[in-house]
Amino acid sequence: MFFSGPGQTYVNAVFIDSYIEEFGWSRSLVSGIYSGATLLSGSLLFLMGRAVDRFGQRRMSLIVGIMLAGACFWNSFVLTPIMLFIGFFFLRFFGQGSMTLVPNTLVPQWFIEKRGRALSFMAIGGFLSSALFPPLAAWLIGAFSWEVAFRILGAMILLIFVPFVFVFMKNRPEDIGLKPDNAVRKVRDDGTEIEEENPNDVSWTLKEAMKTRQFWMILFCVSIPALVNTGITFHLVSIFTEGGLGRGTAAFILSLMAIIGFPITMVSGFILERVKVNVVLSLSFLGQLAFVVILLFTNSYWMAILFGVMWGIVNGLERITLSIIWPDYFGRKYLGSIKGLAMTTMVIGSAFGPLPYGFAYDLFGGYTEILLLTMIFPILGFIFALISPKPVKV
Repeated sequence: MFFSGPGQTYVNAVFIDSYIEEFGWSRSLVSGIYSGATLLSGSLLFLMGRAVDRFGQRRMSLIVGIMLAGACFWNSFVLTPIMLFIGFFFLRFFGQGSMTLVPNTLVPQWFIEKRGRALSFMAIGGFLSSALFPPLAAWLIGAFSWEVAFRILGAMILLIFVPFVFVFMKNRPEDIGLKPDNAVRKVRDDGTEIEEENPNDVSWTLKEAMKTRQFWMILFCVSIPALVNTGITFHLVSIFTEGGLGRGTAAFILSLMAIIGFPITMVSGFILERVKVNVVLSLSFLGQLAFVVILLFTNSYWMAILFGVMWGIVNGLERITLSIIWPDYFGRKYLGSIKGLAMTTMVIGSAFGPLPYGFAYDLFGGYTEILLLTMIFPILGFIFALISPKPVKV
């Protein structure tokens, strides 16, 4: 989760103005390239889900890590819009997509009853990433150049992440003679293990899940945070500049959001073991509506702080809720395929996030109109989440 950073929008957002200044490209062009590359990567992400089910998280993590490092090196040599499209595609597919998909299918294999808190601990990596990578990238760009910054990020993945996966990662507890949650293995007198099915671990195939109403409503819900957060994050420097703030403030707010979100994430995992996941999801949409409203009126440093705090609270709730809902609703066995399709929807949602913001800025000279339109989505998400309880397999 930590090393997915170079493929995430909160890191790419720091590089956007460098492309515009270096090559004289318009904000709409860069936004369109980013959205198109993200859309393509998202449409193919279900293949990664199938590969995870077939080959396991460890093998796919090794491949994904090496490819993400290669994507960083490629982006350091970008000269044309086509090269930028290819670079964005690999960053988004292997970074934002695959490096998030794999751990979100790995941890639920190891925990069922304590899945909420386990995912909370896993999310530490994501929050540390969003807290540390934006200022690191901004410092590297200022101290060296945007090209060198990408090369350093790629080297970090290749020299730290890949060896750690090779040494430490295991796919399932059953592979090393354990059970989820480290449950006690019951053995017969003859030494054979007694297989007991956990009532909270009923697995659905993708085809079975797609026949439920909840699958489609939750699928829509999980695309909303991706769309809204990516659109705002991608253009945050520009939005703040319009309000009299700058790149430094934007980078600080991205870090503040992560810092605030961290304790919320830790608490939300324990809450989700006791409160219905769709209820928590609906509350997160109310918070999302609130921070969009605050952003509309952000024209001072203290309003930016308020926005960052609310954004962090909502992100803390969203990260765990969106991670736990799929294994809780549809089980472990086919989680790669189900989560892969969900991630495809999320990445497609994030693909459409930056583009309308870029067009709105070029058309209206600001972001007020598009932020007002954005408010529709959390309202719909609130309604859909409330009417989507956990399905029961007949």
